[in-house]
Amino acid sequence: MSEAAPALAYAFARQHGLLLLALGDGPARVGMREGASPAGLVEVRRALDRPLDIQVLSRDDFDRRLSEAYAGNGLVGAEGIGQGDDLDALADDLPATADLLDAQDDAPVIRLINGLIAEAARSGASDVHIEPFESALLVRFRIDGVMREALTLPPRLAPMLVSRVKVMARLDIAERRVPQDGRISLAMGTKALDVRVSTLPARNGERVVMRILDKGAGARPLEALGMPAPVLAALRTALAQPNGIVLVTGPTGSGKTTTLYAGLQALNDGSRNILTVEDPVEYAVDGIGQTQVNARVGMSFAAGLRAILRQDPDVVMIGEIRDPETAQIAVQASLTGHLVMSTVHTNDALGAITRLRDMGIESFLLASTVRLVLAQRLIRRLCPHCRQPRAPDVLSARLMGPDYGGPLFAAAGCPQCQQSGYAGRIGVYEAVNIDERLRALIGAGADEDALAGAAAVSGDWLADSARACVAAGTTTPEEALRVVRQDERSMPA
Repeated sequence: MSEAAPALAYAFARQHGLLLLALGDGPARVGMREGASPAGLVEVRRALDRPLDIQVLSRDDFDRRLSEAYAGNGLVGAEGIGQGDDLDALADDLPATADLLDAQDDAPVIRLINGLIAEAARSGASDVHIEPFESALLVRFRIDGVMREALTLPPRLAPMLVSRVKVMARLDIAERRVPQDGRISLAMGTKALDVRVSTLPARNGERVVMRILDKGAGARPLEALGMPAPVLAALRTALAQPNGIVLVTGPTGSGKTTTLYAGLQALNDGSRNILTVEDPVEYAVDGIGQTQVNARVGMSFAAGLRAILRQDPDVVMIGEIRDPETAQIAVQASLTGHLVMSTVHTNDALGAITRLRDMGIESFLLASTVRLVLAQRLIRRLCPHCRQPRAPDVLSARLMGPDYGGPLFAAAGCPQCQQSGYAGRIGVYEAVNIDERLRALIGAGADEDALAGAAAVSGDWLADSARACVAAGTTTPEEALRVVRQDERSMPA
């Protein structure tokens, strides 16, 4: 039997701190958690009917191996997804007709929902979409920012699946006319998962989106984000300022919140009072006061921001500036000696200036408060196991220029990347320092084109950064063009 073979029941292995590591012709090798009682070894010896070779493991090592061994079993602690079950097998277990008087008919639905979440977590999916249509019920995963179909089910199953998700998220299962939001806390081995649930009424039933967050991942340090050295240096310089506004821009799912948390981690040395207002709180960070928006009770970004400014903060992080009131309070906070960090949904760094002007912020206030604007995107990384060289074509000439003669690679697909040709994502960035020249233009009300001509860019524009990834063989021209827009200032020379 292979390493970390899960031949013992998961509940028994976790309770007694025993894990079957290998089972060959000789003694069975069993890992024993440090400090565990040896009483369970008697039952293991009886069940395996052979001598045991005991290996004592530290608690962390035991927990890691236990999660790896039973990862195929899905969500532990929930009603069982058996070892070896896959989504197709779970779907086949669903009854042909649902008897509303037979509660046992719920069991296959429970296993299927658990299996969907477990499979999404194993695949690295950020979201699970349950989408009812007239002819089918589609289940899709968002992996590396791209939707992939995971399962197709009969449309009659939609009410059962949606109701089960609502029960898990503690939502009103009788209310199908209005959107609802909730969350589910789950465990997958020793990995804690936080699942945010959103329901939306649609023509053929309710659509459900489940966003999966691995609580154990935690916030990443700035050095782990893959920023070019000039961008990282510009961000560190801005974070070292005693006051002002640092903005991170980009569309939904571009990693803005991850960057903000990394910046907070760099500032979280115990010498500052750091407070946040977020929707929702995605990572719990010791040493930082985190407040969650709750629109149902009137706790908006603006209300939360007003409140935390009375808590004597040094650094304030706002999850998103999305309305004029929040923007006004953020500017006033920076003028009164606070370092404010936030995100804005714009296409590039300089677009943040225009967006804040549209919210009613005076140009002279922007000029005196904004210190740095960082724009970012996430681009899929080519799978190193199956990428293939390719010849230049129209797309590569459009991105890299007609005279580019460097290497180009294409996505092929292999078992390592689930036939997608990509594995993971990397960030591309542009950072605009608001220096004296740019500050004068902003104060004078200059438009984006004028600002771009004078912008002090640390590193490259977004498109230049994407081109560098293509030239390094990290991604494809198609992926770069999908994520990063082309405009006059970013065209290849």
